[in-house]
Amino acid sequence: MKIRSAGALVAALALVGSLAACGGGSTSSSSSQQAGGTLVIDNAFQLKTADPGRTFEPTGLMIHQAIYDTLLTFKGSDVKKPVPALAESYTPSTDGKTYTFKLRTDAKFSDGSPVTSADVVFSLNRVKNLKGNPSFLMDGLTVTAPDATTVVITSDKPNAAVPFIVPNPALGILNSKVVKQNGGADAVGADKSDTAEAFLNSKSQGSGPYVLDSYSTTTQVVLTANQKYWGPKPKYAKVVIRNVQANVQRLNVVKGESQVAVDLSPDQAKGLDQLQVVSGASPNVFFTFTNNNPAISKTTSNPKFQEAVRYGIDYKGLVDLAGEGAVQAPGVVPSMFLGSLGSGDAVTRDVDRAKAALAASGLSNPTVKLSYPSDVQVNGLNFGDLAARVQANLKEVGITVNLAPASVQAALDTYRGGKEEMGLWQWGPDYPDPSDYLNFLPGQLVGLRAGWAKGADPQLEALGQQAATTVQDDQRAPLYVQIQQSMNKSGPIVPLIQSAQILVGAKSVKNLQSNAVWLVNIRELD
Repeated sequence: MKIRSAGALVAALALVGSLAACGGGSTSSSSSQQAGGTLVIDNAFQLKTADPGRTFEPTGLMIHQAIYDTLLTFKGSDVKKPVPALAESYTPSTDGKTYTFKLRTDAKFSDGSPVTSADVVFSLNRVKNLKGNPSFLMDGLTVTAPDATTVVITSDKPNAAVPFIVPNPALGILNSKVVKQNGGADAVGADKSDTAEAFLNSKSQGSGPYVLDSYSTTTQVVLTANQKYWGPKPKYAKVVIRNVQANVQRLNVVKGESQVAVDLSPDQAKGLDQLQVVSGASPNVFFTFTNNNPAISKTTSNPKFQEAVRYGIDYKGLVDLAGEGAVQAPGVVPSMFLGSLGSGDAVTRDVDRAKAALAASGLSNPTVKLSYPSDVQVNGLNFGDLAARVQANLKEVGITVNLAPASVQAALDTYRGGKEEMGLWQWGPDYPDPSDYLNFLPGQLVGLRAGWAKGADPQLEALGQQAATTVQDDQRAPLYVQIQQSMNKSGPIVPLIQSAQILVGAKSVKNLQSNAVWLVNIRELD
């Protein structure tokens, strides 16, 4: 779940009504290799639309990654290295502002027409000008096409994250000619003039290995093999993604009524020896903060109080609560991303130090209110369970924590307004690059929500500016390490854990891997 200013978490929960439809790409085949069989995937839907330019919900990203090709992609679960997709190669400029992509010449849309640079320019500009949930991916970026097989993306500032941004399925490439004929627009004002969403909810216009057969935000989405796919033919003739809650997912996959379950918790995945269980840390980072704004709380803005909280939390206990596959988050950057901290950099609980810091704060028996969303789970983990553990941990230090659960709608309002005295939240990656986590610094998106204003830590902010404009990975990775090490010493934000990401599948399904951007790589399943 993406908890951004654009309201993606709310959008993921406020699902629109059913949109039954049928259609898809051409069913004629020019290949002797044919897909066969049906794959059933159970997922608790977070799905709003089949229009890639308007989607940023996890289920939508998983589905669109199977339908729409992007300039670059990621292989399996490795999100540290973008690899070719529609672009067979790319060249960055030395200043990190210009990226030149050379398109492959054999890629075709599902109707057999070739993919050209004009389709790429249309698709990316459409995302930008629709001003939907994924439009921020194109912030500061300009797209041009010098010729039919070349695309140039120019950033208004050095931006090493571009190769990590373009694999996002929201930036999937559409058949521009057909979409335009059905109400699509990519110019400024497309947020008002574009009417192609209903069409794309009924018939996909991509070049990926699958096409949309039927679509509903409440029941199921059916994909069928794209017989004109330019790459290796998909194994399955049909993929059915069903909206099923986690407890029923377990029953279905055990009985063989589905082949993949996406949303099981570590406890639900226990004892499934007859199946394959893919378990590991997800990129979702849970964190708490103590508001740094004295106008909100003189207690939580006290640096020594913040130190008491940082060393009073039992991180190992939180990992145990989250279950097998979860890990402590040593910093805000997830462990599978460039620039992440090693486990040796993680803060460890020190109750004596926490008590000493609280005594040095001058606060006597402080009481604070901890806010969190009460009606959502992430990777099977309830915010309320974590909050109760934090409450118990800090009681041992001498801090009274009153729990303040609220619906996600209400909690987001106070969180985004920077009004929570103490908050418990989660950040899922917008794209798998450490620059996404500069949002946690003073004066930035999450920093402001924690009352951490610009100018609060000039040295840390300067490091952030340097990291944001450094292009070479071997130079910028150490900067992100420094940033997180500094945040672990002081400041209002305390990373807690990375929850577990678990996939359960039938043993007949090969190459089942989780991905930090699109949950399951349907196109790689064999």
